[in-house]
Amino acid sequence: MNATAQGIQERYATLAEDSCCLSCGTAVGRCEPKPGEVCVDLGSGRGTDVLWMAEQVGPSGHAYGIDLTEAMLATARRTASKMGVENATFLRADLEALPLPGGIAHWVTSNCVLNHAGDKGQVWREIARVLRDDGRFVVSDIYAAVPIDAKYRNDPQAVAECWGGAVVREDYLRHIAEAGLVDVEILEESEPYPKGQAQVVSFTIAGRKPRKAGCCCS
Repeated sequence: MNATAQGIQERYATLAEDSCCLSCGTAVGRCEPKPGEVCVDLGSGRGTDVLWMAEQVGPSGHAYGIDLTEAMLATARRTASKMGVENATFLRADLEALPLPGGIAHWVTSNCVLNHAGDKGQVWREIARVLRDDGRFVVSDIYAAVPIDAKYRNDPQAVAECWGGAVVREDYLRHIAEAGLVDVEILEESEPYPKGQAQVVSFTIAGRKPRKAGCCCS
């Protein structure tokens, strides 16, 4: 495990049983999962959003939560068991290598997590891979209002605190476009605010994977 991943593990393990809010937007509330669909939450934390999506898609659908922190996953699994939720699965993995087959998801969502990833372009390629044709994503995250000083970009603590890994808006949107995702729309966007040694912006962004030419699938 690299130093950044270790820093994330340490920070979020202490928050696994906390009631504090770890979000920076309203991504899951912008999703519209239907019965029978498959949803994926990247950085699922205590599992609240996954369990809500599992309820929306019903027994014929499924919701997956992906997280790096064992303590968060343990909390999510305990909650699912207590609630009797059988159509939710929580998996430990890096966002750059999702343990899911291609084309499985109708919806991919995430809340204030993608900024942690070292290779953000690869994360967006993975999102595009697991989405089915015409599948949608809604992501809340932060971007840097001005470039983060180089001395913080590889600082495990700064990255774990949700600011050291932030990229500027132009780079964020470029990663999405290069992954082949389209109809990208910013649904909400804050004013810049200080976080750590940075100025960041919270935003929620949506889009979809294009339907292949000639495809008539439902």
